[in-house]
Amino acid sequence: MTDNLIDKAFATHPKPDSEAKKRALALALMEFDAVQETQALEKQAADTQPAEGPAAQKDSASQKKLSGLQGFLAWLRLMGTHNPNRTDSMNGNPFTFAQKKLLISGLATCSLAVVGVLLFQQMPLHTSSSMRDDLAMSKEVRRPEATAGADQATEEIIVTGARELEIAAQYSPAEPMVIAEQQAMSAKRAQETARLAMPASPMPSVAPASDLAAVPPAAEFRDRFAEFQENSVKAVSEEPVSTFSIDVDTAAYSFVRRSLNNGYLPPKDAVRVEELINYFDYQYPVPSDKATPFLPSVSVMDSPWKAGNKLIHIGIKGYQLPASALPRSNLVFLLDVSGSMHSPDKLPLVQQSMELLLNNLQPEDTVAIVVYAGAAGTVLEPTPVKDKQKILRAVQQLQAGGSTAGAEGIQRAYELAETNFDSKAVNRIILATDGDFNVGPTGDSDLQTLVERKRDQGIYLSVLGFGQGNYQDAMMQTLAQHGNGVAAYIDTLSEAQKVLVHEATSTLFPIANDVKIQVEFNPATVAEYRLIGYETRALQREDFNNDKVDAGDIGAGHSVTAIYEITPVGEGKPLLEPSRYATEKTRPADKLGDEYAFLRIRYKLPGEKQSQLIEKPISASQAITLDKVAPGSLQQEAGFATAVAGFAQLLRGSHFTGDYSYDDVIALAQKTKGTDDYGYRTEFIQLVRKAKLAKAM
Repeated sequence: MTDNLIDKAFATHPKPDSEAKKRALALALMEFDAVQETQALEKQAADTQPAEGPAAQKDSASQKKLSGLQGFLAWLRLMGTHNPNRTDSMNGNPFTFAQKKLLISGLATCSLAVVGVLLFQQMPLHTSSSMRDDLAMSKEVRRPEATAGADQATEEIIVTGARELEIAAQYSPAEPMVIAEQQAMSAKRAQETARLAMPASPMPSVAPASDLAAVPPAAEFRDRFAEFQENSVKAVSEEPVSTFSIDVDTAAYSFVRRSLNNGYLPPKDAVRVEELINYFDYQYPVPSDKATPFLPSVSVMDSPWKAGNKLIHIGIKGYQLPASALPRSNLVFLLDVSGSMHSPDKLPLVQQSMELLLNNLQPEDTVAIVVYAGAAGTVLEPTPVKDKQKILRAVQQLQAGGSTAGAEGIQRAYELAETNFDSKAVNRIILATDGDFNVGPTGDSDLQTLVERKRDQGIYLSVLGFGQGNYQDAMMQTLAQHGNGVAAYIDTLSEAQKVLVHEATSTLFPIANDVKIQVEFNPATVAEYRLIGYETRALQREDFNNDKVDAGDIGAGHSVTAIYEITPVGEGKPLLEPSRYATEKTRPADKLGDEYAFLRIRYKLPGEKQSQLIEKPISASQAITLDKVAPGSLQQEAGFATAVAGFAQLLRGSHFTGDYSYDDVIALAQKTKGTDDYGYRTEFIQLVRKAKLAKAM
């Protein structure tokens, strides 16, 4: 019965009422009075003890004290000595001094532990987001009889602890060693009783204000990432053409960094190689006119992880719009304020990030704010940034609580964006969330359809992810990819500074839409190839020339890097066996010279429906070496990108990196780090060192 009551108290998580606290405090005070009375009796007996018959006087004092303690124990057990069904073995066996000491110390330990638990329950504790929602729901549906039962269970725990100590005192032998063991056992039972009486509230799963990245790894199990397989090796004779959409997202890098800073290796599917590579800014050549939004930079170098193979680097750098040419911004902040956002690395960091972005906008830009939790609502109608204090007050007053009606929030945000739509401005929704959409139409396909329709109307969507333990990366990737926006993960305030201040123009202002890359390999010079990363961005060959097929966008100043690993004909060790029935090559090798492949890039200028084409051959003559790396050179940029690609493949457990190690990554990154104005590349080297010591989750 006691076990059932304890289980019931543990399951319902009761908050003790005033009566329960009064009872517990009364028990502790009565016990304290009993101990004081015992000590006073001992002192009185010692002072009044006659010269003759000391043993008789001592026995008499002991019997008086024992009688008082027995009455206290009888009251605790809710039964009196007058009960005819009770056999009291203590009446005929006087306590030794050691046994009485055991009883008193045991009772004190038990009562003080229970009182401490009851007081500890009143202290404010931050709970994890999921537990907070559960507790809020339980408060709404908790019945009075459940609370009463929990109070009875607490009282039963106190009585049970006292009863066990009484029984132990009745049968404890007088030997000092055995008594010491019994004291230890009694203390342990008191601690276990206190543990069972404590509500099952989790320890705080939030980061200290001084280190927002320090979230306990135990909270990570609910993070969700889309599964994908590493790109395989392709035979050029069978599949000579590779097509994919560019990707300028950086969310994967920030999440990897957070995991490593916590001492744990990230989940394999959280590591998207291209997002780690494209986290960094590369100094590729920049066009001088926005009519040609970027120029491709191509180089060929030896593979550092497989002898005989080579790496083809394709880099593009977006045209940087001057400040005078930046269009006006019509922004809607769509902010998640559900219960899952209640931790310093979520909503408070969202608020700080929005303030950083506001400081980077122009006075004529407009900002609106929509929030969603159990329901969606408009916090701020479209307001000019010149009225910054009004916007800041709206942001600073936000609080987290409730479930997550994300789909309803997105619909409301689009309504506001449409109301203030400006065909000459950048109309964009910035969604800040941990990605949890648990109320309303939450299917990825439903939201994707909504986002695509609004994108075609000229309203784009970017996504900023926050927090850990409830991070829904797959949903965020879906929304950003189909909303012509970027997906970034904000784990620290410095990352918010990077995304929303240093790279604000590339985040907000697109210079090219639907950018696709296609590479056709020459079977006369290349035996096989594989694309490193971009698994989630693959396109069909026929999609390249189809302007109806959506692809990635490039913002002002954005840089994008893609890397192929190839096995030249007659060099290295191909992984694929040649086809027995392969036909003769139809084009003579001497007409193609030393071409490895042919590069094609398709893109649309903002507002245009028809794509344009850039073409460029890739040949062995574009080979570079890393023997001497000049600052700002193509060798430096390609070398560092290779180091990042190697690191990402190691984190994923790639089958293609051979004996390449973290130490090799560090050596190459140090050699090609360059000036590193903001310290991002230096931080990368430190992350590689942390990966060597990190534990698998």
